[in-house]
Parts: sequence; C-alpha cells; structure tokens
Amino acid sequence: MVKYTFTFARKGLGMEETAMAKEEKVGMRIKMFRDKLKMTLGDLSNKSGIPVATIASIEDGEVLPALGVLTKLSRALGQRLGTFMDDQFKPDPIITRAEDIVNAKASDHVNSLGYSSHSLAVGKPDRHMDPFRIEFSADGVDELSSHEGEEFIICIAGEVELTYGTEKTVLKAGDTAYYNSVVKHGLRAFGGKPASIYGVVFMPF
Repeated sequence: MVKYTFTFARKGLGMEETAMAKEEKVGMRIKMFRDKLKMTLGDLSNKSGIPVATIASIEDGEVLPALGVLTKLSRALGQRLGTFMDDQFKPDPIITRAEDIVNAKASDHVNSLGYSSHSLAVGKPDRHMDPFRIEFSADGVDELSSHEGEEFIICIAGEVELTYGTEKTVLKAGDTAYYNSVVKHGLRAFGGKPASIYGVVFMPF
C-alpha cells in the first residue's frame, strides 16, 4: 500500500501522520489524547460511558466508531469532534461540492450499525457544529445513544425512522427533525430501502 505524509494542522498539535484507513487515524488520535491526559482505558471508559473493550477496538483501528460513540469520547477527552476527523486546516468558507459527496459515498466505510457518514466541515477543526451527509443501508440497526447538545436532520432520500425516547417517527424526503440529544435517540432506514439525510450535531464545549 502506498503511503504518504501530511500535516495534521490543529492549534497546539504540530505532528505528522501517515495516510491510513479512517479507522486507524481515528483510533490513533483517541489514544494520543488519552495518553496526553495520562488516562487509562478504564478512566476513559468511566468518563465516557463507553465499554473498555469498545475503546480498545477503536484505538487498535479495528472498528470505526458510530457518531454517538465518537461524540462521547471527544467530550470525555476535552476535544471537539473535528479533532478526530480532520487532517488539515482550510480557510472559511468550507465548500463541499455535490460531486465530492458522490465520490465519498463510494469510499466511505459503513459501520456496524449500517450507515456511513461524510463530514461537510473537513478543514475546520475549531467548529462548534458538525454537519454530515449520512447514508443508511436498508438493513441498519437502530441503536440508541445520548450525549449533550442538539441535532438537526433533513431527510433527503428514502425514509428514516427516528427513535426519540419511547417515540418513533418516520421521516420522508423533505421532512426535518430538531431535538435535544440528551434524550436517547437513534436513526435507521425505514421500509427495507436505503435512505440519506443531512445532519447537524451541536455539542457544547
């Protein structure tokens, strides 16, 4: 596999990384910040609520964490979500072209819950909101999670089922939902067909 280096340009972090799979990059960065804080896996688990075995698998590059898991880990480590997802800084405004999303859909990794996410704010690690394009496979799993902050989603293709607390709501193309993410919530494709949404996550820092 051909590898190349790039600078991970984030304030206070002057380091170079080797290009690698997304799973490895995310895991390496989580471990780096955990080590800097002198936290054990158990410490991070207690603070984030994520099982030790799951954190270890993420750090080893074996799995790509779902957004809810990554949000909890970033919060526990005192970092913004973008810290674990961005490779370099770009000046505002951050533009994502439609063709970039199409190309990303072909290469983005589908996680264990049956969806892939493509950040629409790559290059702005100091952001306060995290916008995503999310693609749900037809047979995804509805796993609930909760974290501080708020979320806003727009269904753009297919149908998605939103579980919010004990309520379930089906969103069709053009429908939106805005909610407090402290309440346990989850999303999955509905009706046995793939679906797509735009989602914005706000997490207070």
